[in-house]
Amino acid sequence: MSKKKRKTSSSRAARRRREEARRKKQIRQISAVAVLALAAIGIFLAVVTARPADETGLPALPRDMSVAQAYTYYQQGVFLLDVRTQEEWDEYHVPGATLIPLDELPNRLAELPSDQPIMVICRSGNRSQVGRDILLQAGFNAASITGGIKAWASAGYPTISGEPAAAVTALPRDISVEEAYALYQQGVFLLDVRTQEE
Repeated sequence: MSKKKRKTSSSRAARRRREEARRKKQIRQISAVAVLALAAIGIFLAVVTARPADETGLPALPRDMSVAQAYTYYQQGVFLLDVRTQEEWDEYHVPGATLIPLDELPNRLAELPSDQPIMVICRSGNRSQVGRDILLQAGFNAASITGGIKAWASAGYPTISGEPAAAVTALPRDISVEEAYALYQQGVFLLDVRTQEE
């Protein structure tokens, strides 16, 4: 083989190696940009979808929760909103729950505590999802109880029946423990203002 042919074939090989090296470098750069883009998207989604703890320090509620999860929160005193009708409420309801029928909810948001989580319950879980969405859009920390009061009662969690919703407009300044318990049984929201040590 002549010198000229060897030089030409070696220059072609060198050119191919350079082109291959350039392609590999481009692929590495594109891969690095793709990884950074995916990381940025992940961070953005985490920030946008994060639901911080509310002002009471309790963690944000999930959008939907089982009755077992709801009962745990209920025992901790988390606010429970019943969005069924007055007739359904009179049949049976969860002690300590607050009744605001779903069709009245948008006009009665000011009656709800904005500084604590709210669990929403209905008969089977459909209306509570709508109620939860109304509350979330209004800036509340809210969750829907999957399965509703039917699943709640089936799980053996407390309900009371045959009592109409409490229609209390004003309470006396001081009430006895017995009076407070009777109001609680009627669904009146009681607020414990003692310190942690008390």
